[in-house]
Amino acid sequence: MGDKEQKIKELVEKYQDDIIKFAQDIVRTKSYSGQEEKLVKLFESKMKELGFDEVIIDKTGNIIGRVGHGDIKVLYDAHIDTVEAEDRENWHYDPFGGEIIDGKLYGRGSSDEKAAMASMIYGAKILKEVGIPDNISLYISGTVQEEVCDGLTIGLLIEEVVKPDFVVLCEPTSLDVYRGHRGRVEVSITAKGKSAHAAHPNRGDNAIYRMAKTVVNIEKLTETFKEDPFLGKGTAVVSIIESKSPSINSVPYESTIYIDRRLTLGETKESAIEEFKTTFVDPDKTEINVLTFEGVSWKGRKISQEKYFPTWVLEENHPLVQAGFEAAKLARPGEDVKISRWIFSTNGVTTMGRYHIPSIGFGPGDEWLAHAVDEYVRVSDLPKAAVFYALFPFSLVEKINK
Repeated sequence: MGDKEQKIKELVEKYQDDIIKFAQDIVRTKSYSGQEEKLVKLFESKMKELGFDEVIIDKTGNIIGRVGHGDIKVLYDAHIDTVEAEDRENWHYDPFGGEIIDGKLYGRGSSDEKAAMASMIYGAKILKEVGIPDNISLYISGTVQEEVCDGLTIGLLIEEVVKPDFVVLCEPTSLDVYRGHRGRVEVSITAKGKSAHAAHPNRGDNAIYRMAKTVVNIEKLTETFKEDPFLGKGTAVVSIIESKSPSINSVPYESTIYIDRRLTLGETKESAIEEFKTTFVDPDKTEINVLTFEGVSWKGRKISQEKYFPTWVLEENHPLVQAGFEAAKLARPGEDVKISRWIFSTNGVTTMGRYHIPSIGFGPGDEWLAHAVDEYVRVSDLPKAAVFYALFPFSLVEKINK
């Protein structure tokens, strides 16, 4: 790969300023979930300008570009929506200013994971200039509404546009190679009671008291969750509690809690539900439900999905992992490249978790900066990422041909 590697690095250096400027433009383009149209159009224009072989916007509003005409389909995916940044008083920098200060590009989505799109798109352009392996088609997707329901819109893309053979998820990995993460399920638990006047509480059945005991039981239950040496331990967070009562002067007749349950290897939606049932104080008056996401994309498409996101891990010796590791080492000469995993969740819950498409992660930025005030990505990460994205198809072809 020596000549290809050298040529790719020369081209990345040639386009480095363009990559960084494009990353700034991306960060400056607000793209809250469901409001990604302007950013999608920016990507569409850039892909066409850079000579992609095909550029489409699917029925949901995802942007997909392709270079190459081979039978092996490789997909690089980054979600292009962000959480909000309306707490401006807490930011030292304009979350949509795209400012570069001390080598850091600040802004909402800079690390999670909009800046990666600049490296991905220019990486594909550079790959085309160098010469794409004959058997490779490389797809670049910018998927929408991941922040509100990860895996949903990429699943529609896979069903309706292209089913890849391999996937690289470009969530922040600190330029390391990731090969899995815990899954999760979001549930509600509702306890029923009976209303009465607050002056006569003995005539009622306080649903909050019943629920309070259940919450304590859930806290104890978390100590028994499985722990995987690679992915870590399962967790549960009671994040919201609600109640229903005729008035402040009444005994509440219903109480509901909402839980984020992170699932390690060996845990499933079904096993989590059965565990939670053991915490019920009165099973006859308590029920559990898996939540459902329902939304509308910027193109007006109604989308929905049960909020269960499967755990996934790709074995370390898989050719995809090893191809990523080799490409990362070439992109980061002299640096310590690790193979690791995310703590949070990604579109991999669908690509690998549901469809069993071999998937890895590689992206600029750090996971801990996602959703954070003063979010940033190191500018120096962007050209290195571009080198990786251009080199990776060659590394993959070498590994799968062995």
